[in-house]
Amino acid sequence: MQVNELSGVKESDTGLAPPALWDIAADKQAMQQEQPLQVARCTKIITGEGHDPRYMINVKQFAKFVVDLADTVAPTDIEEGMRVGVDRNKYQIHLPLPAKIDPTVTMMQVEEKPDVTYADVGGCKDQIEKLREVVETPLLHPERFVNLGIEPPKGVLLYGPPGTGKTLCARAVANRTDACFIRVIGSELVQKYVGEGARMVRELFEMARAKKACLIFFDEIDAVGGARFDDGQGGDNEVQRTMLELINQLDGFDPRGNIKVLMATNRPDTLDPALIRPGRLDRKIEFALPDLAGRAHILKIHAKQMSVERDIRYDLLARLCPNSTGKSTLSVFVLQLFIVLCILIEVGASQSACYCCAFYFYWMWRCGLNVFMLFTRDLGQLSDRQTAFFLSTSEFLVLPHRFR
Repeated sequence: MQVNELSGVKESDTGLAPPALWDIAADKQAMQQEQPLQVARCTKIITGEGHDPRYMINVKQFAKFVVDLADTVAPTDIEEGMRVGVDRNKYQIHLPLPAKIDPTVTMMQVEEKPDVTYADVGGCKDQIEKLREVVETPLLHPERFVNLGIEPPKGVLLYGPPGTGKTLCARAVANRTDACFIRVIGSELVQKYVGEGARMVRELFEMARAKKACLIFFDEIDAVGGARFDDGQGGDNEVQRTMLELINQLDGFDPRGNIKVLMATNRPDTLDPALIRPGRLDRKIEFALPDLAGRAHILKIHAKQMSVERDIRYDLLARLCPNSTGKSTLSVFVLQLFIVLCILIEVGASQSACYCCAFYFYWMWRCGLNVFMLFTRDLGQLSDRQTAFFLSTSEFLVLPHRFR
């Protein structure tokens, strides 16, 4: 990163120049003058004393040739097993090509930078600090680990109930590190044909190695990472092959490299011990239900984008949502505004009275009462001050300042 800042060059994940430097006319002219290349694979590099290295290429469904390099290609650009573009006449290597990636794997990459920051995550203060130590520091400051002579963690397991912020924290880390974010659902790796899931895992890590920094997030990893057992029918053999390939990739890549792996699950007890042992998933971070302060913080985050009173006492609202996750607290405001809309349409009450009643009616609805009958029967007969006085006798609401 410091090299890019000093040189003023911005690295591109695709290797293409920015659109401002594109010249369509020159490209069309070059396509007319230059001959099209044929795709081959360099299988072996033959070196000897007294002459330049030669390259054995394999043209698919045709033949094998021992060829030289064109003048426009440096010997350091060609490696064994690489796809190359060769001339159709002399079969000289003119262009090194990137690895061929399955389009299904390519679609797993989130092209745009995640817009989630640490400020958008509530109730996960301790978890964010642990993630920053394990994931962010090795990506932003790898020299610290080199100086200390220690290996940074390869992967992290995030576990906890649904809706507690596991995916949100992963996206926030990717935003902070400017890393390419790849999100994989565990069930996407379960394929119909034998070997397809393992091949997708290999191509996934191959694509990640080509990025300057990459964060791979496996959501619902228990779909392919469950404990192995023999049911006598072989129905789970393909899933087990996929998990073994994932373990092989975790053991293979350099821990000081540009790849970090995050895995999330709701059932950590079902994972295979070989997957979660130290050396593969070195850290395990629990995402428990948020406490009172965490729920109040979540309510404040959700209320920023909604039309609500400024002097709402979020701590009291948080006490009304015990044992709730972040998504559950979001449903409080969503249903509250929906009730406000129903009151405005059906009854015609003023907006201030609607805001006072909404949260109260939400909890009445949670108790199973028919709140819409109450809308049409009683609320239309009350003024703003009468409605505020009526609701102030309950412990469910904190009224706006002008009604106190």
